[in-house]
Amino acid sequence: MVHEADQTDLQLCALIDEEYTRHPFYGSRRMVVFLLRQGHLVNRKRVQRLMRTMGVTGMAPGPASSVKHPGHKVYPYLLRGLPIVRSNHVWSTDITYIRLARGFAYLVAVIDWYSRRVLSWRISNNMDVSFCVDCLEEALILHGKPMIFNSDQGSQFTSAAFTGVLLREQIAISMDGRGRAFDNIFVERLWRNVKHEDVYLNGYETMGELALGMTRYFDFYNSERPHQSLGYQTPNIVYASGHGGGALIVDKFGSGKEKTGQRCSAASVDLSTA
Repeated sequence: MVHEADQTDLQLCALIDEEYTRHPFYGSRRMVVFLLRQGHLVNRKRVQRLMRTMGVTGMAPGPASSVKHPGHKVYPYLLRGLPIVRSNHVWSTDITYIRLARGFAYLVAVIDWYSRRVLSWRISNNMDVSFCVDCLEEALILHGKPMIFNSDQGSQFTSAAFTGVLLREQIAISMDGRGRAFDNIFVERLWRNVKHEDVYLNGYETMGELALGMTRYFDFYNSERPHQSLGYQTPNIVYASGHGGGALIVDKFGSGKEKTGQRCSAASVDLSTA
């Protein structure tokens, strides 16, 4: 069952989604300007509400636009300067908003950083933690476990239900620094590919159609789509062989002492991921 939502809000969400996919550093202020240029006079509070509903936050450094759950532990970021040298070295996850003809849904995925392989995914019509936990558990059952698991600081991923699975499996937990545009860049790039190569082209109307479409797309993405950063090999081949992949996040000007929730503006990343 898709959310019942005001059609005007859905139209605005569709515009925000496309612009955020193109420019993920846009916060609510820039989105207000963007929407005005599209002919929609919308105040910032409404844009903030819609972006919260969609689960998106501008990446540019500045005052935090979302509040961490006060009862959830936030873990430090472990990946800066760490060469990712093998499959199952680092996995990461994220949630993205998917527009439908008469509503919207959320998509979560777990990706292997070394090979860019999508290990598992789930869709839901709400942002309850359960579909994120199900996605994580499926990846662990099908693919073993990573040394490090990275996520953002969203309440789903800082929850005891989610981190408890990682702690149970003795997996090191890493979380993006607040406002760090590149800390989870491989999942952000995946979302851009999913939307431009499939979602925007197909215009899914229902959750059922979306589920079938995502099944087809992720099979194509993993087994057929050549990736430039993998020497035009597929993620499945690189994941299985352990050759041709890799990743590295480099902080050019950081002190090397990462603080939980720290905002930094200068970072360099090997992000040839398409």
